[in-house]
Amino acid sequence: MKKICLILFLFLVNSITSLVIASSGNYLFDPNQINKEQAYVSTVGFNLLNSNGIENRAVFFLDNSNTVNAFSMNSSRQIVICRGMYTLLTSDDELAAVLAHEISHNVDSYNGIFRGIFSHFNYVLSPHKYEYKSDKRAIDFMVNAGYHPVAMIIVMNKIFPQYRYDWCSSHPLTSRRMMEVYEYIYKKYPEFLVNNPYKKNIYYQNFLLTSKENRAKFQEKIKNDSKKKVKYK
Repeated sequence: MKKICLILFLFLVNSITSLVIASSGNYLFDPNQINKEQAYVSTVGFNLLNSNGIENRAVFFLDNSNTVNAFSMNSSRQIVICRGMYTLLTSDDELAAVLAHEISHNVDSYNGIFRGIFSHFNYVLSPHKYEYKSDKRAIDFMVNAGYHPVAMIIVMNKIFPQYRYDWCSSHPLTSRRMMEVYEYIYKKYPEFLVNNPYKKNIYYQNFLLTSKENRAKFQEKIKNDSKKKVKYK
């Protein structure tokens, strides 16, 4: 009886160990899967570069960190997306939205004297300005490369937090960023709001729900043909 129990115990331990190893190997530690995902990120990234005629070099890396983040490295002009963010993206459009924003920062890193060595200081002095700029230029990059720009709103609403204030943050409030993107698409690419496959998307529906007051302000601006910048909440 003791031998039978011991055999069953060893079999159970071996089964659990095999399951853990298999599940780990199928995702994080499978070189083939990692290479496939890296190639996917690079393909979308280079499609954005080529479709927009961007002559400045950039390379794309999928970092294995679980951090929900993506960034452009000012010194080496590398664009990095962390796995924590990558796994939250569910379409080419959404990945393009993240990479296009970072490409915009990358383009700015080439501007200025000494091959843009001091360009980051401009960002530090006025980060909100450059975040809005990168959001809007990313929309242009996406459209030119054949991606749907509304995905930018989807990504922001799905992933980016909503702080109480933005005066102590390098990024504007997400609600304001989404409205600035919405306004930009409305004015420059209205056909994408009319022919919008994301109309029934849960994250886009939530944006419409939570932006009622901001969109009312925007509609009032349109009604009055005002050129004044709207102060979104």
